[in-house]
Amino acid sequence: MLSTSIKLDKDLWPRVKRCAKAAGYSSPQEFVVHLLEKELAKIEEAESNEEIVKKLKGLGYLE
Repeated sequence: MLSTSIKLDKDLWPRVKRCAKAAGYSSPQEFVVHLLEKELAKIEEAESNEEIVKKLKGLGYLE
């Protein structure tokens, strides 16, 4: 698997660690990957770029 890094706000990391532990994940990284996979699956159901933009706006990621 390709390894990469993502920078998170310093106030977000303790929340990620706490939630990952509470949910039984083996690491905060595993938790974040799982969340990203779930959100991407929702968005990728769209058939066009316009639908993807519409879904992202509906989820509050875009204005």
